[in-house]
Amino acid sequence: MIRNDTAPDLILLNGNICTLDSQKPQAEAIAVKAGRIIAVGESDTIGALAGRQTERIVLDGRLVIPGLMDSHFHFYDWAMGRQQLDLAPVNSLDELLDQVAQSAAKLPPQKWILGQGWNESDWPEHTMPRRDHLDAMAPAHPVALWRCDLHLVAVNSRALELAGIDATTPDPPDGVIEKDASGQPTGILRELAPNLIKTVIPAPEADAVVAAMQDGITHLHSLGLTGLHDVRLMGGLEGAPALRAWQLLNEKDKLDLRCWVSLAGERLEEAIALGLRTGLGDNRLHIGHLKYFADGGMGARTAWMLEPYLDAEYGMPLGSIDELRQKIAAAEKAGLAVIVHAIGDRANREIITVLEQLAQLRGQAKESASMPPALPHRIEHAQMIRSEDIQRLARLKVAACVQPHNMILDINMINESVGPLGRYTYAYKEMIDAGIPVLLSSDAPVCDPSPLVGIHAAVTRQRRDGTPAGGWYPEQRISVADALRGYTTVPAAFYGQARNMGSLTPGKWADMIVLDRDIFQVDPMEIADARVEMTVFDGWMVHRSF
Repeated sequence: MIRNDTAPDLILLNGNICTLDSQKPQAEAIAVKAGRIIAVGESDTIGALAGRQTERIVLDGRLVIPGLMDSHFHFYDWAMGRQQLDLAPVNSLDELLDQVAQSAAKLPPQKWILGQGWNESDWPEHTMPRRDHLDAMAPAHPVALWRCDLHLVAVNSRALELAGIDATTPDPPDGVIEKDASGQPTGILRELAPNLIKTVIPAPEADAVVAAMQDGITHLHSLGLTGLHDVRLMGGLEGAPALRAWQLLNEKDKLDLRCWVSLAGERLEEAIALGLRTGLGDNRLHIGHLKYFADGGMGARTAWMLEPYLDAEYGMPLGSIDELRQKIAAAEKAGLAVIVHAIGDRANREIITVLEQLAQLRGQAKESASMPPALPHRIEHAQMIRSEDIQRLARLKVAACVQPHNMILDINMINESVGPLGRYTYAYKEMIDAGIPVLLSSDAPVCDPSPLVGIHAAVTRQRRDGTPAGGWYPEQRISVADALRGYTTVPAAFYGQARNMGSLTPGKWADMIVLDRDIFQVDPMEIADARVEMTVFDGWMVHRSF
């Protein structure tokens, strides 16, 4: 018998193990010791490794896959938002207003009513909640309700008053305060204008943030997530409390995630002055990329377009492209990788040009002239991108981080705003076929954080009810295998951790999940219904339901 001190801590037997390891793609059993995978193979062989203290779990043929990584997640806002009004299920303006009225009846006067997730594109009224709507429901409470894309907030008069916004208030840089024909604010604030509201919302206590984030981690385990990249919103106001909470969780040994934390782009000079570099950290918490914005969102009609919207102008860049080029160059020289939010086809074209120019400069520079980042740059969303620009992006070897969940959310909005040009949106198959490393993510709280919902969306391009029939631009559907790689092997490589994660290979971290069905074999419409029955992180059971 094998000595107890070398025996596995955990063995999974009689499973259907999809390793994503090209050398051994399938197996029946897997053994774990001290947080690492030590053996993968047949059940008889792996079972013989067990010692008296080994935990043995028989899977009865269940599918095992590597733990999943969400590469674009607004974790702080999602975790704190779990305590706010969830407006994603709301089907009309009247339903939203009813929720506001119910909250106002329960809360003491002057208490903020906060919520997120509404999407007027799918409502019969196609009408955003404005100040007068909200005033009627909650005259004594400040109200702030974020649209699903987080690029727009609807507020009432009390919130405007607290923020000092009136008819004389000018638009802030890269923001829009919508005003009616008489010059009065309507309550709709776009892009960076919502930061005027954020600054007057009382900040939660540090222990409340830690508790909310810890609760959020537990929920993510039930979805099969063992890692994420926490990215900043416009303005980056949530950056400090989020990073502080991540560190506190790690110090307390309660950070059961592989977490990369991005920094707000406006903190570039401070990051350089402190000597920070992308990749700093341990096996659970790392400094990730600097986050920049090239434009806004299509729902808010602020995504920067090559052609005008059917119902608006061209959208808007968020700042100067020349200045952004300089910032990326400075970040790169200091060893800080960047991620750039680019939604519209004009924004994507401009950012690709910037990255081409910087690549050319790198080729001309002496090796000693900079300390290049440990991780590559990325374009976030790449939501609407022309075919010729996909080919340019592929030549750069820059990753694209995309959100299949958003596609399902945006179908009606894109049809209404750009019509047949929607064929250039969410072009996943074309990107993968061109050789672009495509990372999949949820953009939570914009969308459901479940990666299985994301895989379903990418594979079917249909809503859960089967609409539209045959899929929305079905030529861009991808395989289950490609979608799974977007949550596993691709992010592992682009986080510089291919030796440690992404596949179920001996020597790698023991991060894996067990599903109640084989997502490779079931009807693709069932994938979103699959349940995560077990999650193992770092060799520890962090979720189990069987």
